[in-house]
Amino acid sequence: MSAPGRSQAHMPARDRAKGSPVSRPGPPLWLLAELTYRCPLHCVFCYNPVDFATQSSELSTDEWLRVLREGRELGAVQCGFSGGEPLLRDDLETLVAEAHRLGYYTNLLTSGVGLTAERAAALEAAGLDHVQLSFQDSTREVNDFLSHTKTFELKSRVARLIKEQGWPMVMNVVIHRLNIDHIDRIIAMAAELGAEYLELANTQYYSWAYVNRAQLLPTHEQLRRAESLTDAWRARLEGRMKIFFVAPDYHEGRAKKCVNGWGSVFLNVAPDGTALPCHTAKMLPGLEFPNVREHSLRHAWYESEGFNRYRGTGWMKEPCSTCEHKERDLGGCRCQAYLLTQDAEAADPVCEKSPHHGLVVQAVATAERGAAEHPLVFRDPVSSRRLGACAQAELATQVDNETGAIATR
Repeated sequence: MSAPGRSQAHMPARDRAKGSPVSRPGPPLWLLAELTYRCPLHCVFCYNPVDFATQSSELSTDEWLRVLREGRELGAVQCGFSGGEPLLRDDLETLVAEAHRLGYYTNLLTSGVGLTAERAAALEAAGLDHVQLSFQDSTREVNDFLSHTKTFELKSRVARLIKEQGWPMVMNVVIHRLNIDHIDRIIAMAAELGAEYLELANTQYYSWAYVNRAQLLPTHEQLRRAESLTDAWRARLEGRMKIFFVAPDYHEGRAKKCVNGWGSVFLNVAPDGTALPCHTAKMLPGLEFPNVREHSLRHAWYESEGFNRYRGTGWMKEPCSTCEHKERDLGGCRCQAYLLTQDAEAADPVCEKSPHHGLVVQAVATAERGAAEHPLVFRDPVSSRRLGACAQAELATQVDNETGAIATR
């Protein structure tokens, strides 16, 4: 994809492909502060960049405080603190307190590692509104294997600690081939621990999950059974716990909006201060994303090339440009399109109308034949530096769509 000229970056209210006016976007309602890429876990499906080990820069406390103020001035109403593991930041309580003072609804997205009784009390006093706690599985063996850490018992203790503080608890479990057959026990565990919400998030295949796609992609039968069990639990737990089953892209045959639409409601600030319209947008070549150390959030949201490039529908080409569903899905995921086709402007290949849909069909067919036998690649600094040595485009071309294998040499 060729980079748009600099003159285009200053045309946020213009459809660059056709020259027709587009409406000015509303405010970013959800600000996600990715405080750090440091994390004690090594999850095989992590959405952090595969080259995170080469990105050690982090905003200072004062810089994050300015980001929070600018986000609120823009109209953001919810602020999430994530990572990596946000509890590795010693200033987390300070940031939560300022977000609370500014009027944000605040949530902490955590593995639980580092959430002691003392820190929980301090965060509650700072005004934290709720906690999303991640589990990898309902069993110690699989949970600890997938995260490459011994954390299952710790997470169970943290779940009880969250309830003791009176916070609403969202339990998040990323679902894939290696744990989807445990979904009955996963839901039972969430109910036993008192979660108000359970998010069963089928793996999205980018970043580390893309590297491990051949081992993580489930079969159609696994998904059918998981959805059936989830529906049964919903009926059983009605009024006690809400269960969200996030449908998988690869098996549906239709694209979904990227975080409700590129540059629509979601603003992500990476640890180094890069402002992004989604977690993984930095992988896309030819785009310039502003850094909050040099630009205001207002500039990033309304004026920057990166946020305006895929807003609306004017950037689309066939088959998206004439599709009756283009306003519904807005072309799907740009990162997924780039990873699979090397063209960020292509139709998302998960869509049946995409000329590249065969790549997804082939990957699913490979999963039906059985998971690949080569080892999983865990999210750790050594693997990150090795993968970071490859350009993202080169990494994408290392997928063998027949075997599903991805070279990591």
